[in-house]
Amino acid sequence: MDQILKIDNRESEKFLRRKTVDFDWKKFSKKEIRELLKKMRRVMKEAQGIGLSGNQIGLNLNVFVAEVENKFYAIFNPKIEKKSTEIADLEEGCLSVPRKYGLVPRSEKITLSGYDHNQKKIKIKAWGLLARVFQHEIDHLHGALFIDRAKYIEENPTSERLTEREKKVKK
Repeated sequence: MDQILKIDNRESEKFLRRKTVDFDWKKFSKKEIRELLKKMRRVMKEAQGIGLSGNQIGLNLNVFVAEVENKFYAIFNPKIEKKSTEIADLEEGCLSVPRKYGLVPRSEKITLSGYDHNQKKIKIKAWGLLARVFQHEIDHLHGALFIDRAKYIEENPTSERLTEREKKVKK
């Protein structure tokens, strides 16, 4: 498995806490972009994650992948255009912050803009878990971690989804 950067390493944490640079389409061929997304998806799935940003695997690139309810997303240079005022506090974990979980307030609904793998402009209205994952990954791309926003941090997850994920990771 490719290495996911974790905050228990000083150099990795320093890298994770830097804002990524915008994805420059001129520097990559279509094949390289396909390979990048394939790699990111594989690493995310092997780690039992539902989102992964470029900087989590050591790439200073403004791109993330996510898979929620069997739908795969790959978004380049994402921006949150709109956030709802309704906030939900839900438990989150992170592949870069192993065995730590916390209650994180996030907007219930967002509108996200960015580009797909073909450099086509996209706009997505997301709510619930998808909106949460998008916000979590965009935080990564801006150098922020969920522990910076969490109301508390615990060693063991209380949410069913995160508990299931932990069981799979420990196998």
